[in-house]
Amino acid sequence: MKPWAQLDIASIPGGGTLKLMRRGEDEFSITLGHNELMNSRLKGSEEALATLAIDRIGKRPKPRLLIGGLGMGFTLRAALAALPADAEIVVAELIPAVIAWARGPLAPIFAGCLDDPRVSVQEADVATAIRETPGSYDAILLDVDNGPDGLMVEANDRLYDSAGLAYAKASLRSGGVLAVWSAGPDRSFTQRLRQAGFAVEEKTVRARAGSGGAKHVIWLADAAGAASTTRPAQQSSKRRR
Repeated sequence: MKPWAQLDIASIPGGGTLKLMRRGEDEFSITLGHNELMNSRLKGSEEALATLAIDRIGKRPKPRLLIGGLGMGFTLRAALAALPADAEIVVAELIPAVIAWARGPLAPIFAGCLDDPRVSVQEADVATAIRETPGSYDAILLDVDNGPDGLMVEANDRLYDSAGLAYAKASLRSGGVLAVWSAGPDRSFTQRLRQAGFAVEEKTVRARAGSGGAKHVIWLADAAGAASTTRPAQQSSKRRR
């Protein structure tokens, strides 16, 4: 088997280092410590994050999506394939190097999707993007970590606590959906979604589409009824892992 070669490293806010690795000519991996966060040959669940959410919102004029986490672009590409020409997709990516990799060594995987006129990539914290845009999105897709009990950035907790979910619900348009990717199940997160007023469905999907291997989880949380644009009150308490 061919060895892995390190192409680049990137610091994570709050500490830690991402590594971009390549094996052979066409297999790429992004790792954090000893944990592989994503692999170019395992894209099924990232694609499902987009297709399941878009199927949920149905056909509507000028749909607007927010994707948290650029990754290797699999969710973005799947969304572009499923959405009409008048759609708009905002991608919020916190780590500048990930955006640079998308236009550099990972460009063959992205296949020009960053140049699609429907796409806007922002170097930004998706939590901030959500809080500043009430009533703006038909779907919010989150894949910024390994799930609600993530590994990368401690501040990601604020996406998944009660206040964060209230902000996400407020940021959705009527009938919108919050879709969250995770490496595994989390009963407490399912409960928090319901407590936040979402109708929740938990889907188990394969990491490699159409085959065996690892299973991942996607929550589809419907904002029942009209989305409130009232900004949630700040909470001083912080969820612990």
